[in-house]
Amino acid sequence: MAGHSKWANIQHRKGRQDERRGAAFSRIAKEITVAAKMGGGDAGFNPRLRMAIDKAKTQNMPKDKIENAIKKGTGELEGVEYVEVRYEGYGVNGAAVMVDCLTDNKTRTVADVRHAFAKHGGNVGTDGCVAFQFQHCGQLIFAPGTDEAALMEAAIEAGAEDVVSHADGSLEALTAPGDFITVKEALEAAGFRAEFGEITMRPESETELAGEDAARMQKLLDALESLDDVQAVYTTAALGE
Repeated sequence: MAGHSKWANIQHRKGRQDERRGAAFSRIAKEITVAAKMGGGDAGFNPRLRMAIDKAKTQNMPKDKIENAIKKGTGELEGVEYVEVRYEGYGVNGAAVMVDCLTDNKTRTVADVRHAFAKHGGNVGTDGCVAFQFQHCGQLIFAPGTDEAALMEAAIEAGAEDVVSHADGSLEALTAPGDFITVKEALEAAGFRAEFGEITMRPESETELAGEDAARMQKLLDALESLDDVQAVYTTAALGE
């Protein structure tokens, strides 16, 4: 990936997430509630719930908050009814953007998302307008210096679809969405712990932005990620200095 550092981008993204830990708790709680409602409260039989709980633990989310979110999903505690909705659009220089939301009020959410796009030089498009530019997959990022040959062997044996090496030395293992947890745990058992991992919408190609364009795009992404109903934002933009 010429022109930017995959590792630097991942570290930057993690740093911004850590800065917003309070908001992260709210988003993870929503995901846990929806996962429990759809697949039951037993994480052993509900992969989506298991992954949400793992994410909560990496953020040091208190155990009682996790348990209460599960109970809201299973009906043991009163909770809000959330629906999943996705918006697609364009940012600076036509970079593709997808926004996943969990909301109890779609009218409010679409208005907030449209306002964020419009204020920062983007626009919301029609359903499917940019989805083809992304791959739905599991993604595990390993730090520069990781033994590529050993990781490749372990990852393929664990069921990963591919291992991608980047110019900055970082490695990326890709899985089918349904295989993410299995591959992640198998790699950990083999001694490979990812610095970052999730089921994501990975861009098939990237739009490199630098300088003022990168700053404008970051403001758009920040505005979207700050919305209460937004769970995740995906983009083809690769932000340089």
